[in-house]
Amino acid sequence: MKKLINIKIGNNEINLRVDILLSNQNIKLSRSRVKNLILENKLKINNLIVNDPSRKVKLDDRIYFEIIDEKKESLKPFKYSLNIIYEDNDLIVIDKPAGISMHPGPGNYDNTIVNALINYVGNNLSNIGSNLRPGIVHRIDKDTSGLIVVAKNNFSHEYLSRQFSDHSIERIYQALVWGKLRPQNGKIETFINRSSRNRQLMEVSSIKGKKAITNYKTLNIFEAEKIPTLSLVECKLETGRTHQIRVHLSNTGNHILGDKKYKKKFKKIINIDPNIEQLILGLKRQFLHAKTLGFNHPKKNERLNFSSKLPSDLENILKILRKA
Repeated sequence: MKKLINIKIGNNEINLRVDILLSNQNIKLSRSRVKNLILENKLKINNLIVNDPSRKVKLDDRIYFEIIDEKKESLKPFKYSLNIIYEDNDLIVIDKPAGISMHPGPGNYDNTIVNALINYVGNNLSNIGSNLRPGIVHRIDKDTSGLIVVAKNNFSHEYLSRQFSDHSIERIYQALVWGKLRPQNGKIETFINRSSRNRQLMEVSSIKGKKAITNYKTLNIFEAEKIPTLSLVECKLETGRTHQIRVHLSNTGNHILGDKKYKKKFKKIINIDPNIEQLILGLKRQFLHAKTLGFNHPKKNERLNFSSKLPSDLENILKILRKA
């Protein structure tokens, strides 16, 4: 079922955050649920879609907010072998392969990490936020592999979320990109906003959006007569915006190999090594891997650090490049 909230901003509501304004409207929704609906493009201000929950309202703004009931029945158990590298009573650390979505969404409500978690631990997951995302503290994209942490209870969820907010979580990714970064080591600091041309994409902005900071360093440069110039890059996140690494690297002109959304058109190279060409054209995912994850345990008063090896499909590309 759908419900539409229509509000005109008066003097008593000026400069309120829109998520706080809406959660105070007696609509029986938590602020987290309101936030998630805003991120799902269910909010319009003056007939323009706004997906920033922290947006402050102005006098005479017209607010249109669409409430859609969540598909609780879609949270069916999914028999899927999770690669669990750590687990206790408070959390689970999973090494996620590429090709599986984190949580249910349009087009796929049954075959996700969340459904697999339901099959594994039942209802022993945090229930903060969306009903379709129990336990999910953070996300990585469907076609990105690597480490994620899942909360088993609300205390752990809130504790871990605070670490993401204050940037004390350590997250390091590896990516193989086109060309060379200039300079080879550095920091990318911009705003990231939803694209005005394609609402499924994000884009760099100098004036609006959320602040995004990516520290990077070049690990290897692959450059030879019969191969295109490619660089293996390590990215350490200070913030965790949607598609952050993909957007930042594509904005510098160093698109991630295999990225279908932020893609670079492959140009035929005369006399290219056929093995390299086959790998480039045949890669079914982006070459992006969440290698390192470190955080403070919610209850044990200790720092936990985890590392994940590159999956074999990505490591095989590096081996062939090194030989070339």
